[in-house]
Amino acid sequence: MLIIRPKTLVRWHRAGLRRYWRWKSRSAGGRPQVDAELRALIWRMSVDNRLWGAPHIHGELLKLGFAVAQSTVAKYMAKRGDPSGQRWSTFLRNHMPHIAAMDLFVVPTIGFIQLYVLVIVRLARRELVRINVTAHPTAEWIGQQIVEAFPWNEAPRYLIRDRDGIYGAAVTRRLRAMGIRDRPIAPGSPWQNGYVERLIGTIRRECLDHSVPRTYRGRGRYGAVQKMRAGPPHPAIRSRMQTAASCCR
Repeated sequence: MLIIRPKTLVRWHRAGLRRYWRWKSRSAGGRPQVDAELRALIWRMSVDNRLWGAPHIHGELLKLGFAVAQSTVAKYMAKRGDPSGQRWSTFLRNHMPHIAAMDLFVVPTIGFIQLYVLVIVRLARRELVRINVTAHPTAEWIGQQIVEAFPWNEAPRYLIRDRDGIYGAAVTRRLRAMGIRDRPIAPGSPWQNGYVERLIGTIRRECLDHSVPRTYRGRGRYGAVQKMRAGPPHPAIRSRMQTAASCCR
């Protein structure tokens, strides 16, 4: 009789999942990649000519014989920061009591079926206010989760999310109806939604790294995560609570 440790089974399952998605996501052609020399040329032209925009640089490249799209030129131009603008970290620090954040992450079952988990967190106390699982996420389903997470008199002022295509018009309409201002993060910048990313990492380390779901049976399988909502608060919050209690004695 062979005894297999849970972490060994999880490692085998992840290796099999990587091979499966590498085979399923194999390249079938598509647009050719932009050469490194052309990318460097676009960057150099944008640096040396600060008043040139993407249309001007695109026209100059066409004169030189480079067949490249204007969107590609805009992508590889040198980024110009606005020192007078508010940084993202400053926005979070100033409005943290009025900000919530949400994100979806994928949980593969033992049969390689994708389950999608939605988490919604309030940033001020890092409170998990909503978590739910579905095999077929839609914008309407996400909009309903937002309504169930926030009563009408307790809705946050801002909601941070990434730019996933699943957040369609139904989500933006629901946010607008609830008086919540939509704040999508910049493309390729998961650090701007770091509170949710850190929570997802905790869920993976504490729950999903020790088991592989067999199938989807509703929210009961994630009961351990649900207990986090009723568990002890963050250590820093607990310390402030103890200090306040001692002062009231």
